[in-house]
Amino acid sequence: MKITHFSEDITPPIGHPLCGGWYPAATAIGHRLSAHGVILFPDDGPPVVLCVLDWAELSNLEHLRWIGALARAAQTTPERVTVHCLHCHEAPWPDDQAQEILDREGLPGVIMQRPWCLSACQAVAAAAAASMNRLERVDTLHFGRAIVTELASNRRVLGSDGKVIGVRWTQCRDAALRALPEGTIDPELRTVSFWQGGRKLLALHYYAVHPTSYDSTGIVTPDFPGLARDRLSSEEGVPHLYFTGCAGNVTAGKYNDGVADNREIFTSKIYEAMRAAETNAKKSPAENFRWRTATLKLNGRSDVTNEDLLDRIRTTGECPKRASRAALELAFRRRTGVPITVSALHFGQSAVLLHLPGEAFVEYQLFAQSLLPGAWVGVASYGDLGPGYICMERSFWEGGYEPVDAFCAPESGHALRTAINEVINI
Repeated sequence: MKITHFSEDITPPIGHPLCGGWYPAATAIGHRLSAHGVILFPDDGPPVVLCVLDWAELSNLEHLRWIGALARAAQTTPERVTVHCLHCHEAPWPDDQAQEILDREGLPGVIMQRPWCLSACQAVAAAAAASMNRLERVDTLHFGRAIVTELASNRRVLGSDGKVIGVRWTQCRDAALRALPEGTIDPELRTVSFWQGGRKLLALHYYAVHPTSYDSTGIVTPDFPGLARDRLSSEEGVPHLYFTGCAGNVTAGKYNDGVADNREIFTSKIYEAMRAAETNAKKSPAENFRWRTATLKLNGRSDVTNEDLLDRIRTTGECPKRASRAALELAFRRRTGVPITVSALHFGQSAVLLHLPGEAFVEYQLFAQSLLPGAWVGVASYGDLGPGYICMERSFWEGGYEPVDAFCAPESGHALRTAINEVINI
């Protein structure tokens, strides 16, 4: 196996919309945003590209634009490229198709500034192409894991009747909700590092929690996972990439009262877990590299029509967030004939990297791990964010925020589990 790393600054200009226009536009740059990627070359067959952006989301045809650009840069095929977002909220969420819908309704620049977003894509693709001249041989992989304590908690707090009784947002100031158990989470951070002899080339990290400590500030930041990643990369002089797992229903809300400066506390927890995972890693020869894909088709929800969404856009008045949300959902519904790719990168029989779309619930991550008991399974969600939340079927009965905000139908959960099973079991 051979590997190379590429990176590029993707910090938006002041005034650029953040989180698809759902939050105030950028007023300051707290920390620079980056795109990081690796290109892996098996001994035979086309290369594979894994890329992660310090952005909130990237959806629909805009996501496919990035896939195509990186495929051309790495001289591979689109189905062998996966692009994910960190999902930090104080960051861009481009969707060109959704912005075109708003443009036609006289609402320009609500979701994205098109020329800058296009230039960002081109710059990252150019960095990927240039990295092809820096290939290095990999002979050993190190697979590690570490428990992260007092950080992740399930956002959906259920009562004795099984219904949602409260929501633990990014910040939760309700002491009674914070006092309740963490709920369903995956407490492990997983790390795979690539080595040439005794020299570490780079490392990939996977953990499932909403990577946000504060919202709606207008101050651009990759938040605590990005800050932890950058700290470790700077100390070691080695690239580190962080992928957010299935955190659609997992936040730091139980441990974030919104009063103390918790960002640094959470940064330290991720940083220490990254270091611990590498310390405890098991070595494996770099061989038996296999890439598997499955096609996923998700339908829009049946309780809304395209005409309903257009009406919402036209009657939003001075509420760009409402217009943005309707346009993003409409863009997803108009692309449902264009499938989403679910992929998995297998290393031998005991380790796999799984790549999923949307804001998938943590239960899908746990399901994937259950298919390979005892194996090391790293999960990256927040790929194509077109479908939004991918809830469990029962979530629509339980209530709460996510099933109300989801763009895709309740039966999407069955389709996603089928795709996961297809790429995991080989």
